[in-house]
Amino acid sequence: MEATTSNETVQAPCATNRALTDLPEEILIHILSFLPTLYAVQTSLLARQCRSLWSRVPALDFSYDTFPSAEPDPTPDTDPTRLFADFVDRALVLRPNSPIRSFRLSFLYYHRYRSRVDSWLRCSVARFQARELHLDLYVEKKYQNEVSLDQMYDFPVSLLKNSRVEVLRLTRCDLWLPADMSAMNLFSLRTVFLERIDMTDQMVMDFISGCPNLEDLEFHNSGGMENLKIRSEKLKRLALGYFYDCDSRNTVEIDCPNLWFLKFDCCSFTQFWLKNASSLVEFHIAIVHVEQYYYLWSKVVKLLEQAPHVKHLNVQNWWLKFVTSDNPFPKSFKLQNVRLLELRTWYTQYDLVGMAALLELCPNLETMILDHLHKIEEDESLPDEFLNKPVKFNIPSLKHVKLLTFTGTEDEHNFVTMLKKQGAALQKITLFPFKIDGNSCHQYPPVVLRRKPRECEATGSSSSS
Repeated sequence: MEATTSNETVQAPCATNRALTDLPEEILIHILSFLPTLYAVQTSLLARQCRSLWSRVPALDFSYDTFPSAEPDPTPDTDPTRLFADFVDRALVLRPNSPIRSFRLSFLYYHRYRSRVDSWLRCSVARFQARELHLDLYVEKKYQNEVSLDQMYDFPVSLLKNSRVEVLRLTRCDLWLPADMSAMNLFSLRTVFLERIDMTDQMVMDFISGCPNLEDLEFHNSGGMENLKIRSEKLKRLALGYFYDCDSRNTVEIDCPNLWFLKFDCCSFTQFWLKNASSLVEFHIAIVHVEQYYYLWSKVVKLLEQAPHVKHLNVQNWWLKFVTSDNPFPKSFKLQNVRLLELRTWYTQYDLVGMAALLELCPNLETMILDHLHKIEEDESLPDEFLNKPVKFNIPSLKHVKLLTFTGTEDEHNFVTMLKKQGAALQKITLFPFKIDGNSCHQYPPVVLRRKPRECEATGSSSSS
């Protein structure tokens, strides 16, 4: 293979004396849509033609981070939360009644603002007909104090009835579900992200039943669930993240026949059940890489037996321990349809043996992306049967390997050499050089190692009658 650096020649634009305000209004409005609303409003001071542009931006983003970060002062005139709330009030009053794409509110919530938050949300949904609603009442830890942490906002789900909201993202609040959630028929809602929100098992089922067209659902850092059941005919994407209290959680059962994406990120359920997974093609697993959590990782990995059509697998390299355990896959088991593998790993003998075991399960793999695995503990001793034994990869279809965060260690170079020797179908290896220098990190242009084409040999042919 020959090395090439992936750099494209970019010509510098010609210098001009044109100002930003010379751009067409529609372009300026598009640019402002990426800014917090406070900054968009401040641009009205630049020039006369910019004064009203902020009010025509199809997105409202009220971020508490754009205001002073000091803890609220008892003096009303210097309380940053009150100043922030007053700004939101004025901006909503001054903006014309035109539809918006999204409404984002990031705020340090106190009970005294309950009616104002209610008003802001009603305004975004009813008056501005927002299609995306993002509510973050956690902000950052640096803003929190004992009072704010004890005060939770009750988000009224009934607010969404007959709305145009398609995307709902809520962080740190309580859900206020109506008595008959199944009758809500939130037909427009398709994507829901819930973080730091406690819900009972029944609340989850009721919420899903009230969203008949829900396709994308994520839970992160959520509590209150013991025997979680997620059942939906329409759901296509599901992600569960940071469920770390298995003493109170027993099982998670997923029954979604049209689910194509599934992700478990640091989940500690004691039992995992996956049903009707014939549509599942993308499977992600991430567990903290310490011995005490291996049993969780192995339980999630075992779900692959119920997902025969997975094409894209994202997992960490714990495979040596898995294949030498008492309950591995059946000997006949193969991930026949996996074409893309994302693997977090190191490149020691221990890791290479585990990688070889995984590759043995993926005979039709075409692309492998490798990234650094954060290990908190040292690997256990390598079994005698694998000590000083050459590692062989079964990679008959592997065409492309990418090494992200390539630091140039001896183990990494040895691994690349091994790939070159064993990859009969391998066309290229892409290295992404990465260097840590003190407190700074440097990412360099990727280096592509391509297999040199074999020189054609001139041969003569003769035939005899």
